[in-house]
Amino acid sequence: MTNETKEARVLDAIRERRELVNAAIDEELPIQEPERLYEATRYILEAGGKRLRPTVATLAAEAVTGVEPLSAEFREFPALDGRPVDVMRAAVAIEVIQSFTLIHDDIMDEDALRRGVPAVHEQYDTSTAILAGDTLYSKAFEFMTETGADPSNGLEAMRMLASTCTEICEGQALDVAFESRDDILPEEYLEMVELKTAVLYGASAATPAVLLGADDEVAEALYQYGIDSGRAFQIQDDVLDLTVPSEELGKQRGSDLVEGKETLITLHARQQGVDVDDLVDAETPAEVTEAAIDDAVAALEDTGSIAYARETAEDLTERSKEHLDVLPESGSRELLRDLADYLIVRGY
Repeated sequence: MTNETKEARVLDAIRERRELVNAAIDEELPIQEPERLYEATRYILEAGGKRLRPTVATLAAEAVTGVEPLSAEFREFPALDGRPVDVMRAAVAIEVIQSFTLIHDDIMDEDALRRGVPAVHEQYDTSTAILAGDTLYSKAFEFMTETGADPSNGLEAMRMLASTCTEICEGQALDVAFESRDDILPEEYLEMVELKTAVLYGASAATPAVLLGADDEVAEALYQYGIDSGRAFQIQDDVLDLTVPSEELGKQRGSDLVEGKETLITLHARQQGVDVDDLVDAETPAEVTEAAIDDAVAALEDTGSIAYARETAEDLTERSKEHLDVLPESGSRELLRDLADYLIVRGY
């Protein structure tokens, strides 16, 4: 199978599951009183997004149970004890956690755009945006209690989600702290990325296995698949922030560089003697020009820093796919493998 065929297959799988997830979001998170609050909670969800994490969750459920493909009429998967488990509700819980983090990130970073539209705090106001994020956070736990899983499995899934949210906050705190340091090591960056981004991919892959009663080896292997894939995903995001036009990114290209956020690219460049802080002469993303970013990218390409980041993402992806060997052969397992590849070649 060619790379183009694999990517088309993955995109079809994402598209099919995105439609199911969007329908489930409509059902699980209706607009209700107070309307402004719930409109704000739905605003970022309706702005777009590939629904990659729910796709990972549903594919993991299919791979664990051998039930495929998921259909609009079939949200539930049979657990090992025979009881039906609503994995889609868990997938929605994971997606709304992702949206909660984006809302709060945009407030902290003072980013005006998200997915090509005004950020929630710009469209509404900061107070409403904070409340919307908090509502999504609490709703996720509510959804996770309603999957119908064995109580002990449901409790473990709740513990995993709570731990994941704590780790995301820890990762965000590290990211903020890195802005005032110029001695960060690549290993520290990868730890931050694991906490801020990868743990939610880990939870996406492992939560269905936990809810369905799979053994610890399977759940742990899926978690590690998500961790390695998630770290590779974030590295690719850092590359895209520099290489994809602003209109496709949905935000100003090079915003991470302007805001002084350290990435594997900038850390490598510093090790090559590049004064990263002087690559872009602008104080805010709104002030930076495309020409200035082009010059910065050229400098980072000359040092091999962008290539280094891409190679690291490729290594992590190969390792992530090895974790899937614990699963029986199936179309869903192959889609999980192909999805890991897609995460480091995707554009916007």
